[in-house]
Amino acid sequence: MASTSSPVVSVRGLHKRYGDVTAIDDIDFDIETGETFALLGPNGAGKSTTIEILEGYRDRTSGEVSVLGVDPHRATLAWKAQLGIVLQSAGEPAVMTVAEQLRHFAGFYPHPRDVDQTIAAVGLTGKANTRIAKLSGGQRRRADVALGIIGNPRLLFLDEPTTGFDPEARREFWGLIRELKREGTSILLTTHYLDEAAQLGDRAGVIAGGRMIDIAPIDELGGADARIPLVRWRDAAQVRELRTTEPGRTVAELVARLGAEPDDLEVVRPSLEDIYLRLVGDAHVGSAADDDEEVAA
Repeated sequence: MASTSSPVVSVRGLHKRYGDVTAIDDIDFDIETGETFALLGPNGAGKSTTIEILEGYRDRTSGEVSVLGVDPHRATLAWKAQLGIVLQSAGEPAVMTVAEQLRHFAGFYPHPRDVDQTIAAVGLTGKANTRIAKLSGGQRRRADVALGIIGNPRLLFLDEPTTGFDPEARREFWGLIRELKREGTSILLTTHYLDEAAQLGDRAGVIAGGRMIDIAPIDELGGADARIPLVRWRDAAQVRELRTTEPGRTVAELVARLGAEPDDLEVVRPSLEDIYLRLVGDAHVGSAADDDEEVAA
């Protein structure tokens, strides 16, 4: 996503070590104004550490970090008021109603959103006077987002926002996030749902082993070679496969050669999940090779 303004997040040469363990290893990336950036990676890859550094909750070992033009290590309350954070589990006081909770949190910010408008934005108008404990899982997640945006943030952190949602609730939630994006909110999203990243993200970065192994617009992750279709068919008792940029021509040649459509013929176009798994798998193999070289040395 192109932008002529300064990035809302800029990270250069980020490292984080815990003793002899390297959690983050020389990461670089930017997030542009109004962009939804998906940070992807397996558990233990370094996503949470990176985000906690950006939020100002964890110190870095080295590197340069700017969030909304400020080094999070020297953040002020005024800076923190420009962030919205939606954790995996917010732990709201269950005895309060949705409206009571939002009014309480709105008082912490200098320029909060209107409480009633925020409740409407997350689709909870009919539940405004309902206690948090009485909400469904999807409704509670909407309340979490309401708390995250009540301060009118310039940058919103969403950590696994739809874990535990049913498909309908997830799609409704996606609509809410798109609306926030239209309002100009910049969003950093972490999710294990690759379809969610594809639906919401403008760009994505993939972290594995503490390293940023790829970063690109969602539909360009892995490069052009990662999107070459696969033609698969059965020849007698053997399954055959051919990766080709011309699957239609390949199928036509097969039919012409065999005199009929081969059994179990299919053209498989790699999904984002296929590309992601290949990236992470290749990174794992590369990391193992590096470890072997160090041992040999």
